[in-house]
Amino acid sequence: MLRQVIVTIMGNVDSGKSQTIDCIKKTSIVSSEPGKITQSIKAYSISLEAIKDVCKDLLDISRIKVPGLLFIDTPGHAAFSNLRKRGGSLADIAVLVVDVNEGIKPQTIEALEILKQNKTPFVIALNKIDLLNGWHSNLEVPLVKSINLQSPSVQKLLDDKVYNLVASFYYHALNTERFDRVEDFTKQIVMIPMSAKTSEGIPELLMIITGLAQKFLESQLSYDANTPAEGTVLEITEEKGLGLCMDTIVYKGKIKLNDTIVIGTLNEPIATKVKALFLVEKNQLKTLKEAEAAIGVKISAQNISSVIPGMPLRVANKETEKTKIEIKKQIEEITLELDNEGIVIKSDSLGSLEALINMLREKGIKIKRASIGDISKKDLAEALSGTSSLHKVILGFNVKTIETNEIKILTHNIIYSLVDSFISWHNEEKQKIEDKLISSLPKPCKIKILEGYIFRQSNPVVCGAEVIAGLLKSGTSLMKDFNSITEVKEIQHEGKKLTQAKRGDQLAISLPGVTIGRQIKENDILYSDISEEEFRSYKKFKKLITDEEVEILKEIAEIKRKVNPTWGI
Repeated sequence: MLRQVIVTIMGNVDSGKSQTIDCIKKTSIVSSEPGKITQSIKAYSISLEAIKDVCKDLLDISRIKVPGLLFIDTPGHAAFSNLRKRGGSLADIAVLVVDVNEGIKPQTIEALEILKQNKTPFVIALNKIDLLNGWHSNLEVPLVKSINLQSPSVQKLLDDKVYNLVASFYYHALNTERFDRVEDFTKQIVMIPMSAKTSEGIPELLMIITGLAQKFLESQLSYDANTPAEGTVLEITEEKGLGLCMDTIVYKGKIKLNDTIVIGTLNEPIATKVKALFLVEKNQLKTLKEAEAAIGVKISAQNISSVIPGMPLRVANKETEKTKIEIKKQIEEITLELDNEGIVIKSDSLGSLEALINMLREKGIKIKRASIGDISKKDLAEALSGTSSLHKVILGFNVKTIETNEIKILTHNIIYSLVDSFISWHNEEKQKIEDKLISSLPKPCKIKILEGYIFRQSNPVVCGAEVIAGLLKSGTSLMKDFNSITEVKEIQHEGKKLTQAKRGDQLAISLPGVTIGRQIKENDILYSDISEEEFRSYKKFKKLITDEEVEILKEIAEIKRKVNPTWGI
């Protein structure tokens, strides 16, 4: 037995995502007999008969076994990720809506990242073809014929838009093509030009979703209607007279009144009973005794205050403890794979928290604490306990923040933009730390004592010197061979005191604690005396110093290793 195909619609806020959902719903209602489309909480179901009415001759219904499509009417990121044992997303297939005139936007890229992470098949709806300059709508004919009836200039304009998008998607490692030009559905992602305003392309969109689901998803749509239900909580709502209720997508099995259900939380899973089960039709609650996958239902139950969006739900009945263990293990795979040190992240749902964790992991960012809800004083204290300023950060997606000057807090309602903002800040802050560290280290330097320019032989030595390489600064410790012998007390040039001198400069220096003819002689080569720890710091930040400084450090290391072969290694 096959269940309905769960479809979610994703896209940029201005791409026409909501209008596409409304258009599909309206078109299906208008084209079907009463009862062929079922309204339910956060989702609506379109029967195969309704799809046939919309698609007409485009779809050979005799070859289709899937009973219909269940569209999830909710923000893509919030419902997208779930904790099913098989992994993947709540949706079987997704529709990515892109404005054909505007192209890819940050939220489009965010949606693509989520789709890739969840390995969810998807099609691309190129919306707003009605806004192409010169476009004439032909509602009575299929889309391909309508395109061919357009003027050559409009056809060329559409082709230009489509292939600009093909190039943009290729940049994101995706092979895309217009639906009527696809040669291999296993290697190319389908793009369907459409208009959510005029409904052009909607039949083709429904045809392709249904056809692809039938061809590639049949095995994962198979289920036994009598198995215990599995689902994902989309939202927790307060209903008058009922208290807290869970808006849930049931994607497997059957759920009944009085069933014992287990629901995940960020702590221990909870067990409770189904007090009431509802569909939502025309903004009215319709009582159910049972519900079969795939369906969106509202579940009334006690003790669910700790449940958050994105949590798994299962009917357990006599296997309550076993189900609790299984669900806890699923949640731990996401929420507890954290680091001993790192940043704090907050999100509005488990789905978006998982997406945020995955995106940060890909960037190599460590995460110390990840949780659901608004940023709190507890989060602030957690971030303040970080040992590095790079970890004293809180990232918040779609949550309220608090005022503080003690740490860095970044919030955004687009995950992609939030991660980008953090990476930009992180790189700038890291650069500042490294620059500060490098500036605190003694500068690598190589000098020569000039012959014939000994002005004082001791207490202190005053002599002429040339900077052969690097930067000589007053206060620099100097070594001869591998022994530290003195420091540069003062630098002068033509009677003027200097704080530093560069390669090629010839000047007078004063050196305390040494005598000409004993510790140092004319034509001696002296190096700045770098400690082993300082040398390792330079190695760590090699990219921040010049090639000349790198060469001096290599020479210093060679000298030091004559006494200690492992020095600086």
